[in-house]
Amino acid sequence: MSGELSRGEVLALLDRLERGDLRAAEPEGDGWRVNPEVKAGILAAFRLGVDVDLPAPPFAYRDRDTLPPRGEVPPGVRVVPGGSAIRRGAFVAPCVVVMPPAYVNVGAYVDEGTMIDSHTLVGSCAQVGKRVHLSAASQIGGVLEPVGALPVVVEDDVFVGGGCGLYEGVRVRARAVLAAGVVLTGSSVLYDLVREREIRASEGQPLTVPEGAVVVPGSRPAPGSWAHVRGLSISAAVIVKYRDARTGARTILEEALRPGLDAAQASGPVRT
Repeated sequence: MSGELSRGEVLALLDRLERGDLRAAEPEGDGWRVNPEVKAGILAAFRLGVDVDLPAPPFAYRDRDTLPPRGEVPPGVRVVPGGSAIRRGAFVAPCVVVMPPAYVNVGAYVDEGTMIDSHTLVGSCAQVGKRVHLSAASQIGGVLEPVGALPVVVEDDVFVGGGCGLYEGVRVRARAVLAAGVVLTGSSVLYDLVREREIRASEGQPLTVPEGAVVVPGSRPAPGSWAHVRGLSISAAVIVKYRDARTGARTILEEALRPGLDAAQASGPVRT
């Protein structure tokens, strides 16, 4: 796409996004490729739209007329009554279940068999794979600008625990398990107790949770003698296990979070 899109071109782009024919980002080799022209088209939808009233008794809304909530539930999708919305330009595949209230924003892609639980956000352009469980109050952040920035990616068979937050283009690879309360941003450090390494984002590469990793909220000592005297610590996300092919997400979380982690897991600079 080149130059400013017309209103008709923007609406056609949103139609293609809703059908899943076009994506804001897509797999490429072992990584993901951003489609900046798609994100630019979504931004044009905001610029070209005009504010209109959108009555939905007992509530009332006002938003851009180019990006209203979708008036019909996509085929094969179950949206339980109670205040959820799927915005124009979002793709939601068959066999997805949306519990109330939840919100799926423009440009998002949610693949087959995923559960979107109550109070969950799937942000603009976020990419969510097959059979993902987004537990209650989880936040999958959106990234629209800059147009070349990778959105948050959650790959197939990932379990995202309640109250988790994924932001700034974080990538969660297939079959990973995030315990409740894990928060990851582009600047987070992920501490791998199993393989004894620190995982960070790098130039052109997002912070990536490895395939099958089991991540729990932990802490590390805050720097400086003043903090040390007061026993202060800073939150840190910690990999405590890797999931094998036979172990379910809930089972391995129970194992990882039960009291009495072995000495190798409990020792070191990171305390879980």
